[in-house]
Amino acid sequence: MVFESLSEKLQNALGKLRGKGKISEKDLDLALREVRLALLEADVNFKVVKDFVKTIKERALGSEVLESLTPGQQVIKIVNDELTKLMGEKEAKLNLASSPPSIILMAGLQGAGKTTTSAKLANLLKKQNKRPLLVACDIYRPAAIKQLQVVGEQVGVPVFSMGTNHNPIDIAKASVEHGKKHGNDIIIIDTAGRLHIDDDLMMEIEGIKNAVNPSDILLVLDAMTGQDAVNIADTFNQRLGVSGVILTKLDGDARGGAALSIRAVTDKPIKFVALGEKMDQLEPFHPDRMASRILGMGDVLSLIEKAQAGIDEKKALEMERKMRTAQFTLDDFLDQLEQMKNMGPLDEILGMIPGMNSKALKGMNVDNKDLVKIEAIIKSMTKKERDNPDIIDSSRRKRIANGSGTQVQDVNKLLKQFKETKKMMKKFSEMSKSPKKKGKLGFPFF
Repeated sequence: MVFESLSEKLQNALGKLRGKGKISEKDLDLALREVRLALLEADVNFKVVKDFVKTIKERALGSEVLESLTPGQQVIKIVNDELTKLMGEKEAKLNLASSPPSIILMAGLQGAGKTTTSAKLANLLKKQNKRPLLVACDIYRPAAIKQLQVVGEQVGVPVFSMGTNHNPIDIAKASVEHGKKHGNDIIIIDTAGRLHIDDDLMMEIEGIKNAVNPSDILLVLDAMTGQDAVNIADTFNQRLGVSGVILTKLDGDARGGAALSIRAVTDKPIKFVALGEKMDQLEPFHPDRMASRILGMGDVLSLIEKAQAGIDEKKALEMERKMRTAQFTLDDFLDQLEQMKNMGPLDEILGMIPGMNSKALKGMNVDNKDLVKIEAIIKSMTKKERDNPDIIDSSRRKRIANGSGTQVQDVNKLLKQFKETKKMMKKFSEMSKSPKKKGKLGFPFF
């Protein structure tokens, strides 16, 4: 879960205020002390923490809390508001040029994930009916051009390259002409990773900027570098005039220092976040939704968007019909699993459900390996067994366990779960016989 450690500590600190009929200044100071420690441990910039806590205290001691019937809830609302403000208040979109092509210059340190992120961004824009072109301007790292060509092919986006014998500034200029000629409305320039103290390479990227006049200069930063990411962003911004940040590896960042400090220190918005290694795991950054998730309030809008992107509507309607007519088989279950996997990691999906905070998730096994295990078990069954699990006796169970590399207990557990689900579906079916009560059902197994 994103920011798991910070999320748990903040929820614990604020949970002590929840439900209190009256909050004294002492109560508030104790809670805010824990909030301050949680943020500092999360590697959030010291000045940012100091200002953040001061603002919350000033607002919490005002009439909006003191005169409220639910002061504890009001304090949590204030924290949510201030967290949102800290991360930028609203989504920061790309600065697309009024007349195409829009040029996006990707910058960052070595190893931050620029090349992969460039392809992920191209993939995201392609889904929005854009025609992106990827440009290979990293002529220094061995196989950097080949890597961009490979990831470009994965997402179905063309790559412009002139090899390693040309100057990156000339490559960038030539790519713009190529893009105009071939109808590309967005050009994403992947540059070499550079240290912010390497003056020659910084001058080179300044040269690319001056040559192509990008509409966006996006700095790719590894979220796990914490507060160091903020210092890097500050230096790059002074040299290049960065327009936004993409945070990579946010799924591995249990702390949150970079995401909570960057906007306040550099005044540059986080535009996108990468939440995994797959090519579709880059998404726009929504400060309000992230604040809500950190405080355990869920993120229903993102959950709906993921469901819309990951679920086939025709299949969902067919699944509903099968549920109503009790024709649901293990093949259908397997299909449901595939669609769930399309939505992303299970713990991330569950973390978007209101009330499903870090504490609630701790007691649950949300390992995606379990989905792989279930998939292997079902695929080790014959068609007859998947259509009619009642025929699966002890010898068949042993064969299925051996074929899937699991234990007989795992097979038993799955079959029991399937049987209970069919009973539950029968009840749903009876409840939905009235036309007024009919509606789409979600994933019945989880």
